[in-house]
Amino acid sequence: MKIGFIGTGKITSSIIYGIFKSKLKISKIYISPRNKSTANKLSKKFKTVKIAKNNQEIIDNSSLIFLAVTPIVGLKILNKLKFISNKKIISFIATISLANLKKLTKNKNVVKAIPLPPIEIKKGPIVVCPPNKVAKSFFSHLGSVIEVKSEKVCNKFWTTSALMAPFYELLKVSADWLTRNGVNQSKATNYITELFLGLSQDAVNKKSTGLKKLVGESQTLKGLNEQSLKELQRGKFYSKLNKTLNNIHTRLNKVK
Repeated sequence: MKIGFIGTGKITSSIIYGIFKSKLKISKIYISPRNKSTANKLSKKFKTVKIAKNNQEIIDNSSLIFLAVTPIVGLKILNKLKFISNKKIISFIATISLANLKKLTKNKNVVKAIPLPPIEIKKGPIVVCPPNKVAKSFFSHLGSVIEVKSEKVCNKFWTTSALMAPFYELLKVSADWLTRNGVNQSKATNYITELFLGLSQDAVNKKSTGLKKLVGESQTLKGLNEQSLKELQRGKFYSKLNKTLNNIHTRLNKVK
């Protein structure tokens, strides 16, 4: 199978690295020349990767095309490209609706997907909307596929994917606190990343019991975790988190 990426940013790079750690059989990967640094790095590392002269070359030579550009770029370039009707398109663009994507590409074979950077290590969820055999077959090699029929439901998942940067900021703030208090930076980073990795894996292993139970089990009466949770609750940390999610969801629901 020959595939192509219109847009050569972080998520494209992560997927390509994931592909070469998987059992996917890809004969050629065409990528955009726009991000020269990333494109050159990928083409030098993987012989299968070829930097196309332009986006139309990517489309013409690929049976499966991924749209990995920003919404502004997508609205600017997609209607100028020629997508043959038998081409299969998977879009990573959050704020361009399926209906609009089909109009812009003049193609009905369009689905949306939400891959995240951990796809590079074949970890994490990948939402696909609507259910699609080709997309599911491809992404099942790179993570845990969640298929949804409704774009409204897809937007809810997309909303929570926006917690990625806040998550990393939480790790950074925690590690920075340790270093400010005399802990070696390398040890601080190692401790915090391993701590949250362990907590995440524990949550995955015990997800059938429910996250609420984990919150309770992680505290003891008048203990440190109880104090930490209560102080964050009094500071409306979680209320603000909910408000932020609502704001992002509202923004996604305004997409045309």
